[in-house]
Amino acid sequence: MKIAIVGAGIVGSTAAYYLSKEKGVEVTVFDHGLGQATKAAAGIISPWFSKRRNKAWYRMARLGADFYQDLVSDLKKDGYDTSFYNQSGVALLKKDDSKLDALYQHAETRLEESPIIGELSIKNAENLPEFTGFDHYLYASGGARVEGAELTATLIEASGFEKVGGPVRLSSLDNGTYEINAQTFDKVILACGAWLGQTLEPLGFEVDVRPQKGQLRDYFFEGLDTGKLPVLMPEGELDIIPFAGGKISVGASHENDKGFDLTVDEAVLEGLEEEAKIYFPDLSTAKSFSERVGTRAYTSDFSPFFGEVPELKNVFVASGLGSSGLTTGPLIGKNLVDLVMNRSGSLDSTDYPVTQYVKKKDQ
Repeated sequence: MKIAIVGAGIVGSTAAYYLSKEKGVEVTVFDHGLGQATKAAAGIISPWFSKRRNKAWYRMARLGADFYQDLVSDLKKDGYDTSFYNQSGVALLKKDDSKLDALYQHAETRLEESPIIGELSIKNAENLPEFTGFDHYLYASGGARVEGAELTATLIEASGFEKVGGPVRLSSLDNGTYEINAQTFDKVILACGAWLGQTLEPLGFEVDVRPQKGQLRDYFFEGLDTGKLPVLMPEGELDIIPFAGGKISVGASHENDKGFDLTVDEAVLEGLEEEAKIYFPDLSTAKSFSERVGTRAYTSDFSPFFGEVPELKNVFVASGLGSSGLTTGPLIGKNLVDLVMNRSGSLDSTDYPVTQYVKKKDQ
C-alpha cells in the first residue's frame, strides 16, 4: 500500500514515524517547509489548567499530554535522543494571587485521570529566585516543554522515509487512487496545517481553516543553568520557556490578521520582551538572540478536526490545532495512522468532525 503524507510538521512527522512500524506500506513525505508552525514552536505541555468548556478538545489535549510518554519511550527504544522533551515543570501566575486557589482546585479535580500532572501546589516566589514580579505561583511538576523543530526532525529521521520538498498538487484518479506530483498513492494524509484549503480547493472543497501568525524570540546565555528552570506562564499571551544549554524562548504572538506573512515584526517581539523583563530581568544579559516566525492553523470556532474526508475516500486530514498543536499533534498523528490502517484509535474522530470544516463547494 502506497501512502503519501503531505506536511512534515508535528502531525505528519508523527504519522510517518508510526507508519514506519507497519508492515506492507510504502510512504513518501512531501513537505514544502515554508512557514511551518512546528519549526517555529517552543511548546508547553500543560493542558490541565485550561478553562475551555469544549470537552472533546480537553479530552484530546489531556490524552495528548499523556501520549508524550509513549512517544518518548518509543523513540528511546529506537535509539534516538529525546532531549527535545523535558518535564521541567510549569509555574502559572495570575495578576490577582487569590485566583490561584480556584485554578489549583480546578486542576486538582483532574489529577485522578491525569496523574502525569505530578506535584501540584501553590508556592512562594522565593522558591524561584531567578524570576521576579510575583508573590506566588501555581506549580505542576509534570508540565513539560518541547522543542518543536527537534522533535519533528527526530521523527522523520526515525521513520527512515525520504522527504520531498517543493509545492504539492493533489488530484484524484478514476480508479480511486490519488496522484501527487506524478506519483500515485492508495491513501493520502493531509497534515498541511494552514495550507489545507490551498491543497483541497482544486478538488472543489471549501475549508474553514485560516492562518495565524506566531512569532517568538530565542535568547542565548552563557553561564546560566537554564535547564533546571520551569516554564513560566504569566496571565495573557506571554510565556517564558527555558531550555537546557543556555536558551530561553519568549513568545509567542497570536496574530489573526497577517495571513501567511513570515516577516519578523520587531515591534511585536519587543513588546513581548519588555513584558518578559518584568519576570526575568536578566533577559537583557543575553549574549545573542534570534527570531522564529510560523503560521498556525485555526478554525472559526478554534476547534481542531481530523479524520477521513467524506467525499474523498482514503484521504485523511487534520488541521485547526491552533496554539495547542504540540500538545495534541502527536496524538492526532498516531490516530490518523490507526484510521489509515483501519484500526480504532484512542480518539473518536466523530468528536472532531471533518464535515464541519471541509465542505464540497456548491455545484
